[in-house]
Amino acid sequence: MSKGDTIIRFENLSFQYSEIKHILEEVNLSVRRGAKITLMGQNGAGKSTIFKLITGEYTPEEGRMMVDKGTSIAIARQVIPREEMKLTVRDFFLQFFKEKVYDIDPRIDAVLEVVNLTGHKDIYERTIDSFSGGQQARLLLASALIQDPDILLLDEPTNNLDHAGIDHLTKFLVEYKKTVLVISHDAEFLNAFTEGVLYLDIYTKKIEQYVGNYNDVLKDITIRIEKENMKNAQLQKEILAKKAKANQFAFKGGQMRLVAKKMREKAEELEEDIVDVRKEDKTIRQFAIPVQSDTVGSIITIESFTVMKNHKITERTANMILRKNQHLLLRGPNGIGKSTLLESMARGTAKGAKIGQGVRVGYYRQDFSTLDFNDTCYEALKKAMAESGNRPAEDRIRSVAANFLITSDIINTKIGALSEGQKGMVAFATLVLLEPGLLILDEPTNHINFRHLPVIAKALSMYAGAMILVSHVPEFVSQIRIDEILDLDK
Repeated sequence: MSKGDTIIRFENLSFQYSEIKHILEEVNLSVRRGAKITLMGQNGAGKSTIFKLITGEYTPEEGRMMVDKGTSIAIARQVIPREEMKLTVRDFFLQFFKEKVYDIDPRIDAVLEVVNLTGHKDIYERTIDSFSGGQQARLLLASALIQDPDILLLDEPTNNLDHAGIDHLTKFLVEYKKTVLVISHDAEFLNAFTEGVLYLDIYTKKIEQYVGNYNDVLKDITIRIEKENMKNAQLQKEILAKKAKANQFAFKGGQMRLVAKKMREKAEELEEDIVDVRKEDKTIRQFAIPVQSDTVGSIITIESFTVMKNHKITERTANMILRKNQHLLLRGPNGIGKSTLLESMARGTAKGAKIGQGVRVGYYRQDFSTLDFNDTCYEALKKAMAESGNRPAEDRIRSVAANFLITSDIINTKIGALSEGQKGMVAFATLVLLEPGLLILDEPTNHINFRHLPVIAKALSMYAGAMILVSHVPEFVSQIRIDEILDLDK
């Protein structure tokens, strides 16, 4: 097939996880060969499910999903599964080939060059868990690129990437000649290369297809909503007028009653013409993270730390004390050791950092491994509340959960079954119930719907305890009160 022909087609496709969890209902769409498409929708709407239908991991309940015969597909996953963390880099890449590959090392070199992850000594023998979160994100991208697929599926590819990493990825995608479907909440990244949008509506279970980039679609949707609201307002006005006249004529008796009946029928016809205005994604409610009340004096003291510089561990000195209501931003490129430092601080094992006695630590980890994936949402929130010293109260737990869109239909779902964005919502809800004295946040924007970010930024800015933040998203950081900056690269 030539460029421009249809490569993916959904025909009246429906999919559901269970009797109560419907994802898609009679969806029709087509994607042409060589297109670069954004897949949008609210957290939990089923964007990653679309990818699994395309790869064949999921099968439609009804209808058909067709991919052009002989088409190769590769997906860059959001996270590396825990069972793959001990694989060497060479074995990690080899698993993506069905047949034995004899020239794997040169292929690895080529894709690592694309994702800007080069210069590491003996990289083929290093285990995946020896890389930082940002470096693992690059390995995920490279694992898809090494397959040179006809259809490239990218699920939140900019998560954990620093500015240089995003620039490298953007340049590659602009020049890539094959079909790309990408899930992302990064508007600037999407606008750089996408030419169409598939919008998965969580309310109608349909997919709306738009031409243009991310910004174009937002404008189209806004105009459509305004038109629908104007049309509905005019119809409501006519309906009220006809019902009022019908009531007047009904009391006059005789022939007027027949006129009144016709007017009521006309009003009912107009009511049927009222359109369902497209519902916007729900945004989490404003929230606050309560601070541990019995913390006094220095909450954390940082005298030294180690970084990875030119592939060597280097120790640096510092002189920093964080007390209540002081916020610290940690900066540095991927691979320098930010996540490692945060984890050692949270565990209390960092040699040069000391947390005050009795200080409760709220740790938001980018892979959500602080949560037990076998717990239900309710169980995780109950544990957090118990850890705070407060007696777990069901009404408080459910109220906080609802603030983060953890509603009654998912609160008893196991965390491992949630989307990555929903796991993030659970993680923030646990921080609220934990009432920490020290907040440690590692890339808290990853997987989070862009509509939620201003609400989260405001809550972090208002947090009255000590806070240490790592984030590669300048727009998010600019909305948060930062008192100190520690640049690990300087």
